[in-house]
Parts: sequence; C-alpha cells; structure tokens
Amino acid sequence: MKIWLVPILVTALASTVAAQDVKSFLGRWDLTATPATGNPYPQWMELTDNGGRIEGRLQPKGGAWHPIAGARMESGKLIVTVGEGHGPAVLWELTSPSAGKLTGIEKRGDSADGLKIAGVKAPLLDRPMPKHWTKPRPLFDGKDLKGWEPIEHIENNRWVARNGELVNDNPEVPGQKMRPAANLKTTEKFQDFKLHIEVNCPEGGNSGIYLRGRYELQVGTEGGKLPSHEMGAIYSWYPPPAGAKNDLGRWTSFDVTLVGRHVTVLRDGKMYHDNVELPGPTGGALDSNEAEPGPFYLQGDHHGVIQYRNITISVPKK
Repeated sequence: MKIWLVPILVTALASTVAAQDVKSFLGRWDLTATPATGNPYPQWMELTDNGGRIEGRLQPKGGAWHPIAGARMESGKLIVTVGEGHGPAVLWELTSPSAGKLTGIEKRGDSADGLKIAGVKAPLLDRPMPKHWTKPRPLFDGKDLKGWEPIEHIENNRWVARNGELVNDNPEVPGQKMRPAANLKTTEKFQDFKLHIEVNCPEGGNSGIYLRGRYELQVGTEGGKLPSHEMGAIYSWYPPPAGAKNDLGRWTSFDVTLVGRHVTVLRDGKMYHDNVELPGPTGGALDSNEAEPGPFYLQGDHHGVIQYRNITISVPKK
C-alpha cells in the first residue's frame, strides 16, 4: 500500500500547483503586442475556467473578437492557441503573471515569430454615475480642424471642415482602388463624459466613433451579415436593437454616456444600449490602456463621404 502513496501524493500536489498556476491567468487582460519590426499595437484577452477547461476570447488588432482555440499548462507556462488555419497553429506562450502583469511570445508551430506580448490586468472601472455634469461645449467649431488631428495614413488625409460640417471627403470611385485614408482624433483626452454627435453616412459607407479611442460605436455598414457590425452597434460586442434599420443617407444623432466601462447609447432618442458593460477594447483601438483617459476618434480609412456635425461634450462636475 505504501508503494502507491508517493506517486498518488506527487500527482495530487502537481495537480494543485497546476490549478494554482492556471488561476493566476484567469480574467481580463489589456495587452500590447510588439512585432519584430513595426509599431506596437493593442490587443485584449479574457480567460475563464469552465469546469477545469480553460476557455477564452481574444480581441486582435482589427476586426471582431473571436474565441481562443484552446489552452493548456506546460512547464509552468500557459500555451494559448489563438489561431488555427492551413499553416502551423498560432500559439501564445505566456509566463505566469507577477504583480498583475504577464509577458509572453508568439509562435507559429514550434518557431517564435518575433512578436512579444505584454499585458496588465484590465481595470474594473467601476464608478458611480456622476450627479452633476458640465454644460455641453463644442468639440468642433464648424470652421476648421482646430482641436483635431489626423492619424495613420496622414499623407492621405481627407478630412475637411465644410459648411459647418466635419467631412471625410473620401468617395468610392468605381474601378479605382481605394487608398487608405486618415482617421481623425481630438487632441484633448477624456475620461467619463456625455457626448452628442450627428452623422450622415451614405449608403454603403463605413465609419466609426471611438470612445476614449478604444471602443467603437459603429457608423454605417459592413454589409449586413452581422448585426453587431451595423449602424449603432458597439462593434462586435453589442448589436443594435432587434429590427433596427441602418437608415443611411440621412442625418441621425447619437447621445452617448460613458462612465467607467458602462455605456448608454441613444439614437434619435431611442435606446440602443442601456448601461451595458464594455468588456474590453474593440478592433482598431488606439491603445489598450483602459484606466487612462483617451481621445475621440473618427474612422476615416474606409470609403464614403461621411459628414459629422454638432459635436458637443459634457464631463462630470468636480
């Protein structure tokens, strides 16, 4: 009988240690990926324990979040399969977190591809609704781009102030390949706020309003295949109300209240999102520093002559 006690005890201890190691990886992580060449970019990951099975979802640099393909502990590291396809699987090899931070590398099969991963535990951002707000003030004066600056592809900036409107003058020309155009952001940064903004997006147009530069309120359409990618959606996370129409080609207004990571969105006075939680950044975010204030930015790198006007903001009174 004593002969079997030692391996049983060792196995039990190993299982306990493995369970403790896995537990340290669970939760939401704000990530920054740094490739071997090029600029760092934000990502986001959430890991959960479903009856001993590690499950999760990942927000890549662009597009929608997707579930991880799998995860396992190996030699004290967490190996997350973030993508599978025709070639070698894309794996993240993550070290055990310390002081709320983790690091890791990306591999394709057995080979590292040079991408490094660094992350911090995503903040709760659990704040009460402010009792008093400042008087709304304009973020766009209707005359020029003062207070705004182009970002990404700035050599092809198509944003202009015209007739009291902020316009992304980037029409689609049939038969002509579109050049990537610039996005536009405020030079000022914000934490909690109430935003009013009006937009006229043409049929087939595609833009977005990024809150704190991290969470996209979808403007326009991606073709109607996924409701969570259509007009008024919190991109990928929350679709517009059932039966809502894009109603492109006309002026429409959004009133947005963001406090912590909870957002309320009304479109033309109709409730689209009622104090819903933003789990993490959406694709196209400027960074993953969720605890920090951030700018508004308007997506201009897709086609369509998108017009914005009457952009005002209120912030909590001190």
